[in-house]
Amino acid sequence: MTNPAGTDAVRQTLASFRQEREADWKAFEALLARVEKRAPRTLSEEELLSLPLLYRSALSSLSVARATSLDHALVAYLEALCLRGYFYLYGARRGLRQRIGDFFLHDWPNAIRALWRETLVTVGLTAVGAGAGYWLVASNKGWYDAIIAPSLAGGRNPDSSAAMLRSVLYDGADNQFLSSFAAYLFTHNTQVAILAFALGFAFAVPSVLIILMNGCMLGAIFQIYAAKGLGFELGGWLSIHGTTELFAIALAGAAGMRIGTRIAFPGELTRMAAAAQAGRIAATAMVGVVVMLLFAGLLEGIGRQTITGDGARYAIGGGMLALWCAYFYLLRIVRHGDG
Repeated sequence: MTNPAGTDAVRQTLASFRQEREADWKAFEALLARVEKRAPRTLSEEELLSLPLLYRSALSSLSVARATSLDHALVAYLEALCLRGYFYLYGARRGLRQRIGDFFLHDWPNAIRALWRETLVTVGLTAVGAGAGYWLVASNKGWYDAIIAPSLAGGRNPDSSAAMLRSVLYDGADNQFLSSFAAYLFTHNTQVAILAFALGFAFAVPSVLIILMNGCMLGAIFQIYAAKGLGFELGGWLSIHGTTELFAIALAGAAGMRIGTRIAFPGELTRMAAAAQAGRIAATAMVGVVVMLLFAGLLEGIGRQTITGDGARYAIGGGMLALWCAYFYLLRIVRHGDG
């Protein structure tokens, strides 16, 4: 049988406990709600100073509630309130500007530096693919149609005249078809970058094949221009945006390879843990790849319309490549607190 007198005593104690301290809990909760929804500057100086005091008061109340087992619902409420207070007062809080700044100054360059081995491999695969594509088309014109899709060729083939090939390089601003083709080329390279990253989980094999094939396509196109004495001119046309674009594709492939190789060779970790660890680095790098592709699109759009000199094209392309390399591999800014 229950003891009515004892139950009444507990209720009186709980009511007294709430009456003495509930005002502080509500005040703390209201202040937290304000700073979480808006910003600390919305509070007065007195309110800001009262936050740690109210937090300690809530902790004290939680300790008493737990020790006396007054009310499970009350204990849960105080635990949630104290947890919110802890994360606000002692948790790491960064604004949007600081997060963006940390990404560009620390997170992205660090992720790219961590992928340096995979990046060397993807650059090498691109070079091997380009050499293979050039050699295949030079030895047999039939390989060109096998390597280059008609939609990507834009009407160019080994039998195209030098005048037609030259018009692609220098008449883009006045040719709607060539403008559309350049936009298609950018879209194609973006898709290659995404696929090279996304399919890396299959032990990196698809990423390797995609990078090789992209290199083959580059070599095949170079061959038909070089055969007409326009190899140098094509290099300038591609470099103005291609150094950024091809570097971005190489980094995307490197990110995909990092995930695939960690799944294949997890070491002491489980495959899931190894994939998760690699995925954090690869995902950061891939966000940056999207930024690079946007830059490449701007360079391609502006350069096609306003820059027609070969020297200027090579200067911009080479300058962008040097800028990316310096940013990723030479610039080292120590984050405050990292030592």
